[in-house]
Amino acid sequence: MTTKQIIFTGGGTAGHVMVNLAIIPEFLKEGWTIDYIGSTNGIEKDLIEPLEGVTYHPISTGKLRRYFSKENFKDPFKVLKGTWQAHRIIGKKKPAVIFSKGGFVSVPVLMAARMRGVPAVIHESDYTPGLANKLAIPFAKKVLATFPETVKYLPEQKAEWIGAVVREELFTGKREKGFGMTGFTNKKNVLLIMGGSAGSQKINQAVREGLEELLRQFQVIHICGKENIDDSYDQEGYVQYEYVQDELKDLLAITDLVCSRAGANAIFEFLALNKPMLLIPLSRQASRGDQIVNAQSFEKQGYARVLEEEDLSTDSLVGSLLELKKEKFEIKDKMNQYRSSEAKEKVIEIIKKQAN
Repeated sequence: MTTKQIIFTGGGTAGHVMVNLAIIPEFLKEGWTIDYIGSTNGIEKDLIEPLEGVTYHPISTGKLRRYFSKENFKDPFKVLKGTWQAHRIIGKKKPAVIFSKGGFVSVPVLMAARMRGVPAVIHESDYTPGLANKLAIPFAKKVLATFPETVKYLPEQKAEWIGAVVREELFTGKREKGFGMTGFTNKKNVLLIMGGSAGSQKINQAVREGLEELLRQFQVIHICGKENIDDSYDQEGYVQYEYVQDELKDLLAITDLVCSRAGANAIFEFLALNKPMLLIPLSRQASRGDQIVNAQSFEKQGYARVLEEEDLSTDSLVGSLLELKKEKFEIKDKMNQYRSSEAKEKVIEIIKKQAN
């Protein structure tokens, strides 16, 4: 039997890689040859390149900026170069199918896939499609949605709701490992704070300014982003990490409450793990507003409380977290009513169908 070939793509943020990380092991188990096309220095390179059995191919890519920059004029040429590079890779590897998680690196890959006649499947995590996926959708055969409401924003003949793909490894965390890493105990609630894969200076500042008050109620795990650790705040009950990958499952095993941005992949993972959350979505000034809509959807369903970034201060953060603690059991009751769909199996089935 001829070995099946598949190319994955997606990057720019951890959220554009996590679904790929959940699915790739299943294809490896079945003996598929796997390649990944990503950017030269994006987070996807750090997350994917170490994987055994996956060949990483960096290409040129543009970037969405919501501010004036001379780089904006160079981006079309970067995308054209990336399309040519992806076209060459696809021609050499001859994949049966391409799976895209989004991000700007995926646009030249999907364009090249159409040129090569290779079917492509896109996964959209957010409530509304991002710009990269909007540009790539015309070149795809199928577009899969996490939120059922997203389908109305997609071409009817291509759209399918499949639910949230959650990494199974997150359910395998060990509490003893989490307590061992942090030095925490089970005598006080553990609060996990994370500001997205790159961290958030505004959240970091509010946390540290309110740390004395927070530590009266919580033990705090603070994932603060690359080069954002501040050793002057080191004290009992407070631990800092730039970024956590393999150990995240063990930290989540001891976590009672989460304070986070509102990227769709992350919040569905917290939901699946029954972790009440305070969501601080990226503002419309810094994004297209997708996290705001994600957060509002979760708040409406009773899974989370929301603090808008414009309202974020030390006092509002501490106050909101104390309220979240009071409502913890009420929120967990709502979460218990949520039933995770067999989304991963559905995605794999759809990818294989396109490959035939």
